[in-house]
Amino acid sequence: MLVFLSYSMIAIFMYAVMSKRLSALTALVLIPVIFAIFTGHSAELSDMMVDGIKKLAPTGIMITFAILYFCMMTDAGLFNPLIKLIVKIVKGDPLKIVVGTGILGICVGLDGDGATTYIIVATALLPLYKKIGIRPQVMATVLLLSIGVMNILPWAGPFSRAASALKIDPTELFLQMIPVMAIGLVWVLFVAFYLGLKERKRLGIYQIEHDEELIHEEQNTPKWKSWFNLALTALLIFVMIKNYISLAPLFILAFCIGLVVNFPQLSEQKKLIGKYADSVLAVSTLIFAAGIFVGIMSGTGMIDAIAQHLISVIPESSGSHLASITAFISMPFTYILTNDAFYFGILPILAETASHYGVGANEMAIASLIGQPIHLLSPMVASTYLLCSLTNVDYAENQKNSILWCTGTCVVMYVAAILIGLI
Repeated sequence: MLVFLSYSMIAIFMYAVMSKRLSALTALVLIPVIFAIFTGHSAELSDMMVDGIKKLAPTGIMITFAILYFCMMTDAGLFNPLIKLIVKIVKGDPLKIVVGTGILGICVGLDGDGATTYIIVATALLPLYKKIGIRPQVMATVLLLSIGVMNILPWAGPFSRAASALKIDPTELFLQMIPVMAIGLVWVLFVAFYLGLKERKRLGIYQIEHDEELIHEEQNTPKWKSWFNLALTALLIFVMIKNYISLAPLFILAFCIGLVVNFPQLSEQKKLIGKYADSVLAVSTLIFAAGIFVGIMSGTGMIDAIAQHLISVIPESSGSHLASITAFISMPFTYILTNDAFYFGILPILAETASHYGVGANEMAIASLIGQPIHLLSPMVASTYLLCSLTNVDYAENQKNSILWCTGTCVVMYVAAILIGLI
């Protein structure tokens, strides 16, 4: 019964959000609460909700101050030189802008963190999109595809989970994944080209007389402040990549330093925070609502029930094909489960079974990582709410417009792994 209720809850949630019967915020809270009562956990409901909120609290705090930091730097003119450079290169061509979005997303995504990539790329390029008339959904889709592949880097979460769960050498696994990821990135740029071509046909090429046309606000920032902001942002990204300080206190500290230097008057600080309060609140409320969703799924045993059911329905006769099976089930199951649940709960059992049929641990790890582009659309991934907020794209519309392209990335990487001989 718990398995049935678990799948039913996921299906109802997806239907409610994608059909716009409920907003993502209310669906993340009300639907799991109702199902928790059905499963007889009403007495523990409060504790489960609090536990889930605690798990996502650091992420929520980090994203709140990350939005404030990069919005502040935008107002201070940090990204204006980058926008001017991009304008000179693309010359108002939507095709070049969208492909450039993919390339920039891949480059910034080298840190393996979706939230940082979304903030930097969206902040830098959104004024360009708005001026020319390119649909923000195009940016959201291209960035999701970019991070869907870059999220497989060794210093990102899924890779380290797969390697540690199966006790395999991360270096060897990464060297095997490189060609698969490279082909996945070619697909990302192909999709960016296709979407950009559609936008060019719809809009034509925007004629730019002066680069300043696309700078949304003229800045008179003193040079020393510009250099300070650049140094502070570079230091922030360096410390973030090196993981010297946890992300939540890091962004709080960076925001406070930048705020005092760029907006020393209290009235200016209050005005800046008020200006972006709507954007911050929209994201933070979704993240804490997602915490309730995750807490109830874990506390009621739904995640464990789905994991055990998945293992039980795979026939023993399919043992020699378990790598391919894992590649395909990783798509839906990393959507409805957390990465921890999939990589530490399901993958080791599948790998142990596969070993009896001559399927190696590295092969299973590679297969398990192929579904990551779909995982980014999961309601449990906080950074996707941030992306929707930054681009002002409806969460449900983003799901519908991006899911087929994300599935395409998974299929392309699977075929690449087959052709290379890794699966």
